[in-house]
Amino acid sequence: MKRDMICIICPRGCSLCADIQGENVTVTGNACPKGQEYAINECTNPVRTVTATVRVSNRYNTMASVKTLTPVAKDKMMEVMNILRQTQIQAPAKIGDVVLADVCGSAIVITKEIL
Repeated sequence: MKRDMICIICPRGCSLCADIQGENVTVTGNACPKGQEYAINECTNPVRTVTATVRVSNRYNTMASVKTLTPVAKDKMMEVMNILRQTQIQAPAKIGDVVLADVCGSAIVITKEIL
């Protein structure tokens, strides 16, 4: 099976073609080794950084932006979002504060200071 994709690792945006034969993935079109690694990972174990907002319980009508500290498996993104939908924090919060220590293998951290 062949799969075409655009590499998003650097601004160059190489057009990649991954030829998948069982466990073996052959990549063409990459200008650097990072493109090959990206294509192989995208075909075998796609991961994403999840960004979202959580409610600040002690501030009226306030949300705080958060993200996963490390990428999570693409098929776990909705599970992460469901957990974040139910999560509330207390102000004040600084950038980098851990909201949840382990959600699908990644910590959830604050990305905007809330005073």
